[in-house]
Amino acid sequence: MSSSAARVVVVGSFNVDHVWHSPALPRPGETLQGEYRSGPGGKGFNQVVAAARAGAQTAFVCALGDDAGGALARQLADTDGIDLQDLRSGSPTGTAGIYVDDDGRNCIVIGAGANADLSADFVSARAGAIGGARIVLAQLESPVESVLEAMRLARAAGVRTLLNPAPANAECPRELLAVADVVTPNETEFTTLLSRHAHEEVDADSLVALDDARLHRLCRTLLPRGTVVVTLGAAGCFVSHREDKTRGDARDHYRVAAERVEPIDTTGAGDAFNGALAASMARDAEAPFQAHVRYATRYAALSTEREGAAAAMPAQGDMERRFAGR
Repeated sequence: MSSSAARVVVVGSFNVDHVWHSPALPRPGETLQGEYRSGPGGKGFNQVVAAARAGAQTAFVCALGDDAGGALARQLADTDGIDLQDLRSGSPTGTAGIYVDDDGRNCIVIGAGANADLSADFVSARAGAIGGARIVLAQLESPVESVLEAMRLARAAGVRTLLNPAPANAECPRELLAVADVVTPNETEFTTLLSRHAHEEVDADSLVALDDARLHRLCRTLLPRGTVVVTLGAAGCFVSHREDKTRGDARDHYRVAAERVEPIDTTGAGDAFNGALAASMARDAEAPFQAHVRYATRYAALSTEREGAAAAMPAQGDMERRFAGR
């Protein structure tokens, strides 16, 4: 199957990112000198750009303001060949304030703006696009009822669903987890979901060193019928399948190591992973799931060697040159 036939529909957010780079992250009451830049972001847009540049035919269901930010989104979607299906909102386009330090760490404050106006009715009217996809990917910077509608439509059409339950403080009800085939939390998101839905209290910082058998059990407790991919930053990720749904993998749980890179900005790395994972899954549904995860891990690693969020997403050619023969 050619990559152009691999269709990924992303339902999610677009933000205009305002980014300050300083030697350290600011502490309460502290004023730092730094460098400023602005560019496109939002988890949904980052992920759809990643999927498009990773070779998938893509569509993006979102809400945008009738302002400069909305115009930027429309222009950039056209540049990357993304089928933009946007609700025209009376609210301003979403924004994010991002601080990045010299180690590539970041902290983020988001103003939802138009993203909060994405309605379940608008999503429902995109049932044709969703039902024609191979993968539907969503996050939690949009209203949860709209995300749930997208996932339900996909499930009803036999389309695989991929949920990135981010950010950690967003609402993620049990009904949403129940319609996800694959869930991709980071350490904080995973432990937050465990606390909410499984009454398991686990320290996020301990996950990297946690015994694999116990981590697999926690994943099965959270999502008994689906696959969980816990992203662990520089430590790679942990994959847990239902025993009879290994998707060509020999084992029902395993770790995938991260690639060695020289990160300068980790903003959007999780989004790079999710977009690339969706593109890889859409390209070849019969490939072992571990191969999809390895591709996504490499893609995310490469994105951290560039500044920005959506702008940092590598093209497929960049991936082929960097990881040729590996």
